[in-house]
Amino acid sequence: MVSEQKASSNSGVAMIGGLLVLQVVSVLLLVTMPGVLKLVFALASLAVLISWFGFYMVAPNQSAVLQLFGRYVGTDNIEGLRWANPFYSKQKVSLRVRNFESHKLKVNDHAGNPVEIAAVVVWKVVDSAQAVFEVDDYENFVTIQSESALRHLASSYAYEAEQQEISLRSSGDEVTELLRSEIQARLQQAGVAVIEARISHLAYAPEVASAMLQRQQARAVVMARQQIVEGAVGMVELALQRLSEKQVVELDEERKAAMVSNLLVVLCGDHQVTPVVNAGSLYS
Repeated sequence: MVSEQKASSNSGVAMIGGLLVLQVVSVLLLVTMPGVLKLVFALASLAVLISWFGFYMVAPNQSAVLQLFGRYVGTDNIEGLRWANPFYSKQKVSLRVRNFESHKLKVNDHAGNPVEIAAVVVWKVVDSAQAVFEVDDYENFVTIQSESALRHLASSYAYEAEQQEISLRSSGDEVTELLRSEIQARLQQAGVAVIEARISHLAYAPEVASAMLQRQQARAVVMARQQIVEGAVGMVELALQRLSEKQVVELDEERKAAMVSNLLVVLCGDHQVTPVVNAGSLYS
């Protein structure tokens, strides 16, 4: 595996002055010198002319990967006008932070339910040599591998877990870290660091969305009813206890059962209760 190494280069500003002096001197000597010396200074003037092709610019948060006839020489990260061997080929690589949002992928989750999922991935190149030489197109590589990792994550966990397990919907921080780690593992060889990976879209597929919504609503109704019943039982228990402590009325088991039934109907009912005055006796 090719790893990044620092390239040897010179300040372009200093080289401009030096090459200007050499160019002028070589031309003057070429004109003034006689005979065989003209050939020497002609070659010198040509060499100086070729040297002008060694200049290149490195912008902030950018690097230049240098190659000599296909051999990796090094990477120049010093910004500004630079000069190196004019026979070096220079390939610029951006080190800026970049992000992209994946397409909405349709995947079956761990429970077999079709879901739509998308993610936003924030990344940057940290090793220019690996980005250039280890993969063919590192930008396309990042996109494809990120979507592949997202598919794998979505198929490994359920959209909504029944118990206290990791789920795509409710375990946001855990899923985010798992997604970032999996994408990073896939992009390590390309010299790319994943800064953040977060799910941006998550929903059931349209063909099952209606049925899943009804299931969620039914589950919410059951949970609400369970909480109402628990509260009602506590209130009935408190009412019987207070009546007994205050000695307001003495109730036998049958009257207690009737009172409990009435209170539960009042507390657990969906509609407003209409009171009915009973002037008779429970035993008549």
